[in-house]
Amino acid sequence: MDIDRVAGEEVCCLDAEKLQLPEVSSFVLKENPQLPEVLFSQWLSLSDTTRLVKTLIDDAKAGNPINIPAISANVNAGGANSLPSMFPAGSAPPISPRSSSGSPRMSKQKTSPSSSCSPLKLVREPVWEVIPQFYFQNGRPAASEIKEQCLSRINHFFNNDLDGLLIDEFKPVTKIVCKLPSFFSDVLFRKIDADCTGMVSRDAFVKYWVGSNMLMLDTATQVFNILKQQDCRYLSQSDFKPILRELLATHSGLEFLQNTPEFQERYAETVIYRIFYYINRSGNGRLTLRELKCGNLIAAMQHADEEEDINKVIRYFSYEHFYVIYCKFWELDTDHDFLIDKENLIRYGNHALTYRILDRIFSQVPRKFTSNVEGKMCYEDFVYFMLSEEDKSSQPSLEYWYLLSLL
Repeated sequence: MDIDRVAGEEVCCLDAEKLQLPEVSSFVLKENPQLPEVLFSQWLSLSDTTRLVKTLIDDAKAGNPINIPAISANVNAGGANSLPSMFPAGSAPPISPRSSSGSPRMSKQKTSPSSSCSPLKLVREPVWEVIPQFYFQNGRPAASEIKEQCLSRINHFFNNDLDGLLIDEFKPVTKIVCKLPSFFSDVLFRKIDADCTGMVSRDAFVKYWVGSNMLMLDTATQVFNILKQQDCRYLSQSDFKPILRELLATHSGLEFLQNTPEFQERYAETVIYRIFYYINRSGNGRLTLRELKCGNLIAAMQHADEEEDINKVIRYFSYEHFYVIYCKFWELDTDHDFLIDKENLIRYGNHALTYRILDRIFSQVPRKFTSNVEGKMCYEDFVYFMLSEEDKSSQPSLEYWYLLSLL
């Protein structure tokens, strides 16, 4: 067989179907109006396209009829008939089944442009999916089962009191239904009893706790919403005073302070200063919900509510810690005006501080004083200093001494 002749005939009768570009969706054409010209230029650059165009031109010049499908079928048939002669008798490979047009296919049936493996395959229109709601301004609504369980517990406490509960009767609701520390009872009661009637009805409680979806919020968010003032997006130091008054009045480990209201006030102030020292990382006196969630205050509150010995609650609430801090300040404040200056502070730790350190502390670079008295620090300023001095491993302490060293 003249292999050159067969190769020449195959060049002259290329299968035009194999050179067709897949269809492109109207969406793609709208987004890329120049795409047809780009695709046509790429098609013309193909070697098979060049040979096909040259063949058509030669046929036109010679006056031969241009009938590509007929020529392709005839030549393919001829090529197929000549294949057995290239192999010994009985060893020719089987010929694939013919399509409806009579042309042999190499491996599979004719496929549509949309199923082609070409990189120019049809781009489908985007499918719009319905995304379920994932953000709820007041938290995800409670499931029916959770709501029913909560209402059952509420009915248990309000069943025998048709008019409602007094403030002294509200503590079990706070602890069992709301699962909050019991010393939140007073502030929660007053939050619901906005009209100061002295009583919280079942409907009022259900409206606040279930209706406003407090039931489904995490504990930190519940505490934040209960303590903060209306239309305020942060907690101030004064917002913690009601729960500390309740803690001092009800906790068994603080009963010995009942006859010393002055020390009760100092203890509450020290606890608040310690809370803001560790949690209010911005140092602006405005405790945000994010800062509250990042800290460990909620766990400390729950520990204080369950532990009879308040001194075992090392973080924030330990009375022994308050006692050490307050006695040290009282010792340095010789005139007891609740202000100390450099000469007072130089005696701290048996004169462990140098005048250079004192100058940097009173320059107020690491922390601005709240005393508003030139050259003197108040009790709150001293608490921040002493916490930074006694525990240099904490993050606030590291920042305090780092800023002090930059001056």
